Amino acid sequence: MRNGLLVLLALAAFACSSGEPPASSLAVAPRGLHAAAFPRDGSLTVVASLTQGASLWDLGTQQRRFDWNHRKDGRSAITAVAFSPEGNVAITAEGNTLALWDAHKGEALRYFSAPSEVLSVALTGGGTLALLGLQDGTVLLMDAQAGGVKRRLTHEAEVLAVAIDPDGRRALSGSADGSARLWDTQTAQALQRWEHGAPVELVALSDDATKAFSAAQGAGATVRDTDSGQILGEPGSPAAWRARSGSFTAAAFSADGSVLALGTVGGRVLLWDTASARERETWKLPRGGVARAAGSRVIAFGFSAAGLQAASGDGVIHLLRRPSAR
Repeated sequence: MRNGLLVLLALAAFACSSGEPPASSLAVAPRGLHAAAFPRDGSLTVVASLTQGASLWDLGTQQRRFDWNHRKDGRSAITAVAFSPEGNVAITAEGNTLALWDAHKGEALRYFSAPSEVLSVALTGGGTLALLGLQDGTVLLMDAQAGGVKRRLTHEAEVLAVAIDPDGRRALSGSADGSARLWDTQTAQALQRWEHGAPVELVALSDDATKAFSAAQGAGATVRDTDSGQILGEPGSPAAWRARSGSFTAAAFSADGSVLALGTVGGRVLLWDTASARERETWKLPRGGVARAAGSRVIAFGFSAAGLQAASGDGVIHLLRRPSAR
């Protein structure tokens, strides 16, 4: 694979509400991706390839900077990744083993283990704390720098998705037990519990921890006020929209919490206004990679000065222009 391979896309390859194709599309994994993550400014991405471990890419230069594996003698089957908000530290997970990486030097800062397989992971500011969602139903808040468990929280089934605010004071988890839970990490108490009636596979938390998004398999999605628990909106409603677009597979709030980016299994991207609770803009991603089996499923977002970065399962990072970025 050539570093910085730029996939040139024809206008006829897809349609979007703004009438524009992606500004650029960067192929980062020829066989497709397990996961991807972006820092707050969307300038970098760490991706977990289906076949080649993890790698760090500079999206400004469209160049791969580092390859990351947990073993020196072979590729690691990395399935979960996360960035610190500032982009200085990244974390990768393979089974129950994790590695913390210096994103500037490309060096491993430390390795540590969890008591069960890691299904989801998130980092606080500076990469000081790591929030882990585990197969055994546990949510662990760990000291990512020095090691050790800070808090142990529990669900009744696998923890499929986690999110945490940059200060590490509030955490959000989604579980196969059908609930999304908002936690006070200082007291280890559940501040809110929202029942979805189906496995909660996707969560997102605004930087100020005032808004929470959660989505369950085939059962819709909600944005809530974290203090009151009140529903602020239901992106993707009515059910006819979900039937056409598929389940949500990626979600991220903008830094100020005014916009929520959502992606679906069918490659649709929706920008949702949190104040008006209305759709702002939509796109349909092309299938630009060679990994046809992975399709254009959206797996992660990054908000950059140039626009919205969207990672798709077929191994491509698309830059989608927004009106404010033109």
